[in-house]
Amino acid sequence: MAFIDGLFKLLSDEIYFNLIRESRYELFLKGLLISLQLTFCSALVGGVIGLFVALARLTHNKPLNYIATKYIDIIRGTPAVVQLLIIYYAVLAQTSLPRVTVASIAFGINSGAYVAELIRAGIQAVDKGQMEAARSLGLSYGRSMTYIIIPQAIKNILPAMGNEVITLWKETAIAGFIGLDDLMRGAEIVRGRTFSNYTPYIVIAIIYFYITLLLTQILGRVERRMRQSD
Repeated sequence: MAFIDGLFKLLSDEIYFNLIRESRYELFLKGLLISLQLTFCSALVGGVIGLFVALARLTHNKPLNYIATKYIDIIRGTPAVVQLLIIYYAVLAQTSLPRVTVASIAFGINSGAYVAELIRAGIQAVDKGQMEAARSLGLSYGRSMTYIIIPQAIKNILPAMGNEVITLWKETAIAGFIGLDDLMRGAEIVRGRTFSNYTPYIVIAIIYFYITLLLTQILGRVERRMRQSD
């Protein structure tokens, strides 16, 4: 009984000093909002880049195909944290853009390479007869892709795209390298004030877990809706 009481007191003290005292929970809340904003903006940027790069990879224009291929190779072959630091300290160093905007661009560029391959694979999974039928009806290549091929490809790539968003959500934990007050940065600030070596990290681990679980459930519902529409 004494052991349980001691454990309960220790847990209560950790929660008080790391969350309640001096309203330190606000650091986690602020970090959560920034991490969510960063994930959403990065996913949008990555989706747009990925679509154009995927179409460039599928085109018969050799220069465009070459540029798209090299972009994918370079991005996938280097760590995301290195790309973030290069874009922040070198590429966009002279701009007055907010850190969250710079980080969104960096993560979007990183995600775009992976999204491009997902979209390319999804488009190539659509039966070739669909394109031939669309062109035989007089539709241009662009209209055929827009109205016939891409809508069918979306169903093929949706699960993988959902996984990419989840991966992106967890990757944003490195945004603190450029001084962005995300979840990880909030945990570091709290740890520096309370000298607690594990509680702040356990708190953000729980937050990351439940947000990931929520995203997984949302993705599962969307997939079931799309299967019903079939």
